[in-house]
Amino acid sequence: MDLRVIENEETELSIEIAGEDHTFMNVLKGALLETEGVAAATYDMNPEQSGGQTDPILSIKTEDGTAPLEALEVATENVKGKSTAFREAFEAAS
Repeated sequence: MDLRVIENEETELSIEIAGEDHTFMNVLKGALLETEGVAAATYDMNPEQSGGQTDPILSIKTEDGTAPLEALEVATENVKGKSTAFREAFEAAS
């Protein structure tokens, strides 16, 4: 997965995530919105209205002194944990 930081401020972060689609981005956005200190999280698949699909840009805004990169780390660990739990439950049911 290739990441490119577009903006990294004290309470805002924008990252381009190459090669991902709505499936992954919606999961990540949902996890961010469940993360303490995150005021807003969204993504845009066509940020420059280029007329075609582009790599998504994830935008995070935080509050209460939460650093956006730390919030992103917490959210990704949450996604990872839920994925592991689902895989284990699936394998147990087989």
